[in-house]
Amino acid sequence: MNAERDLAPLAPSVVRALNDKLYEKRKVAALEIEKLVREFVAQNNTSQIKHVILILSQEFALSQHPHSRKGGLIGLAACSIALGKDSGLYLKELIEPVLTCFNDADSRLRYYACEALYNIVKVARGSVLPHFNVLFDGLSKLAADPDPNVKSGSELLDRLLKDIVTESNQFDLVGFIPLLRERIYSNNQYARQFIISWILVLESVPDINLLDYLPEILDGLFQILGDNSKEIRKMCEVALGEFLKEIKKNPSSVKFAEMANILVIHCQAADDLIQLTAMCWMREFIQLAGRVMLPYSSGILTAVLPCLSYDDRKKNIKEVANVCNQSLMKLVIPEDDEMDEAKQSITLSAEPNPEEPVSKPEAASTGSLDVSGDSSVSNASVCTVTSSERIQVTLNLDGIVQVLDCHLHDTSIGMMTRIAVLKWLYHLYIKTPRKMFRHTDSLFPILLRTLSDESDEVILKDLEVLAEIASSPAGQTEGYGPSEAAEPRPGQVELHVPIRNSQLSSSGPKGLECSPSTPTMNSYFYKFMINLLKRFSSERKLLETRGAFIIRQLCLLLNAENIFHSMADILLREEDLKFASTMVHTLNTILLTSSELFQLRNQLKDLRTPESRNLFCCLYRSWCHNPVTTVSLCFLTQNYKHAYDLIQKFGDLEVTVDFLTEVDKLVQLIECPIFTYLRLQLLDVKNNPYLIKALYGLLMLLPQSSAFQLLSHRLQCVPNPELMQSAHLASGMENFTLWGRYGNRQSHGGRSEEAAPNASPRVRAPKGTAAGRARAPAGRRPPPSTTRSCCSTSTRSRASTWKCGTSGRGGQSSRSDAWCSEHGDEGTRTRARGRRRRRCF
Repeated sequence: MNAERDLAPLAPSVVRALNDKLYEKRKVAALEIEKLVREFVAQNNTSQIKHVILILSQEFALSQHPHSRKGGLIGLAACSIALGKDSGLYLKELIEPVLTCFNDADSRLRYYACEALYNIVKVARGSVLPHFNVLFDGLSKLAADPDPNVKSGSELLDRLLKDIVTESNQFDLVGFIPLLRERIYSNNQYARQFIISWILVLESVPDINLLDYLPEILDGLFQILGDNSKEIRKMCEVALGEFLKEIKKNPSSVKFAEMANILVIHCQAADDLIQLTAMCWMREFIQLAGRVMLPYSSGILTAVLPCLSYDDRKKNIKEVANVCNQSLMKLVIPEDDEMDEAKQSITLSAEPNPEEPVSKPEAASTGSLDVSGDSSVSNASVCTVTSSERIQVTLNLDGIVQVLDCHLHDTSIGMMTRIAVLKWLYHLYIKTPRKMFRHTDSLFPILLRTLSDESDEVILKDLEVLAEIASSPAGQTEGYGPSEAAEPRPGQVELHVPIRNSQLSSSGPKGLECSPSTPTMNSYFYKFMINLLKRFSSERKLLETRGAFIIRQLCLLLNAENIFHSMADILLREEDLKFASTMVHTLNTILLTSSELFQLRNQLKDLRTPESRNLFCCLYRSWCHNPVTTVSLCFLTQNYKHAYDLIQKFGDLEVTVDFLTEVDKLVQLIECPIFTYLRLQLLDVKNNPYLIKALYGLLMLLPQSSAFQLLSHRLQCVPNPELMQSAHLASGMENFTLWGRYGNRQSHGGRSEEAAPNASPRVRAPKGTAAGRARAPAGRRPPPSTTRSCCSTSTRSRASTWKCGTSGRGGQSSRSDAWCSEHGDEGTRTRARGRRRRRCF
């Protein structure tokens, strides 16, 4: 009786029915409660309505007895139906006990709770929005319920809530985002599906701008993208795609800076879909935000650079990463190199602190969140400038250089990544040389070690960077050099060479830091040459395999004369004589064979200018480390007499196999196109006797080998100097005779003076000679003595011509040569007189 009085105004029969285990009896009791509440509503008796709701919630919905809880749930739903539009006044009292039953262990009771809440929400409609968070929290739990009936009921309630939110314009998005950010990290796939579905709904509502709160949920979205369920991954991919479309439409309202670190994290994800999606977002962010992304350049490079070495299995990621890398590189401009950073700052729309942590605590522990204040300009930058909030983006290279340096030290990275790192360094030295030279001392050792890379492309890019360092005007320090500005590092190598007293005057006060022969290069050029030779000295395999390639490329990138001049200066003071000889041999081979050094060879051929003579003297001093290369240098510069003198000294040297091998190579070089001019000079025997002697000297040094045969055949082609002189005289006399004949014909008005074919031509002797003073008057036949003299001269000329002409006719030539050598000029005159007598008869 006391219990029945305590439960008034509910009738005892209603109370018994609510506690019954049969659903039909509980339903009848619910109809009675609905009727009772309608009467209270008609009477506007709010106190009795609250009392009924309190009884149903405290005595039934929260009871320990399961049937009582079921009766309380159906009773609360009946109250809501009876209240109608006025149910909004009592929603808190109606909803809280129902939500408590969502956690009940009995699946049937959870289903009844879901059914009761559906009826309550259906009646209240938009009035439930102030309680949306608690409803969403309860539904997110039911979405992962293992019972299919409960899950089905929660889906009905979920669709109803989505309809209400879509229709209403009073949704509290600000209050909902913290709950969404918390629930989005759920690992249950049904809960994730529930979250994604709500995000898609909110994104589709025009009055709800979820883009402003995208940084709060972006990290969770990328984690859901890695779910094992293909359906969930597809839904998440669609949601991210919709957000990206919205970003492209309204980039001015996007908080790029808050999401940059999140993208950096997921660009390094192991899942291919997450990495590709994050990389696509990064590409769009760099192109849309421009310099706003530069404070995150070090993190972006950390994520992007390894992707450049992916194989074809990740071709899409590699292509997008390459676009990101190129777009980020274009943001660096020459204005970033201003010494006064206040002048080079650019005003942009206000963004949060780049070091603000991302929403997920785990993300803060990732090393890729290193933020450096890099800055650059993008043509695609669309950020608007506001007068109230402004920030300044300045270029801080510390973070970028640190990332690039780490990648160069990492031997496990791929070739394309190393090339990209070197391209970045070259680009920074071009755009911001003054700032980059602050880091040159730390980068120099690793750049030198990179010359030992297996890839030619990597070496080429490395040489471009080193050449830019060595030639940039920013590296020309006035008050201090690189060695004075910073202490030498342990990893930095230098060539230790002795400085003799005779060399102090030519080296200058700076010693090895600057070469007197390289005035156009900066203070790093000579340092580069020293360390490069030191590298060759310590790694002989590098010199053998890549030495010529490296030096040839440097001659293209820098001034070839400066390179050879400086290396010759350094090698002149080298203590390791064997290395010096090997290096000189390498440089000499490059000088004589490389097409890149065509101009330098032409300069050394003539030695007409003081610069070319100074260069020859400098090279000659160092080339003396190797005797054969010294002779080749003399051949190149046409100092044949000195070459002959040097070869004469070779007899005092120890002739080794290596020495003979170098002589063999020199003979091969003489047959190359480089020495075409030298071979042609062999025709001028009179003016180049020492050239022939020098070549014969080389021939005498060689054993009977292929090189010996080659040079011997070449020297056999050298003409006999006596025959060449006789042929020259004969040719001159024939020309003189023809001049006299046709000259007299013209002087007599074209009248021919040939009386007969055998008549001798009239020859006018030049004025000033004895023959000229004694010549006969014009029109008269000359005295017999004069005629005989001319005939004998002409005869000797023809005889000499015949003699030279027969010298190339096989056996007859050899017999004629033997006869001429035995009888000399007397034999020639005798044969000429015999021909003249035969012609007279």
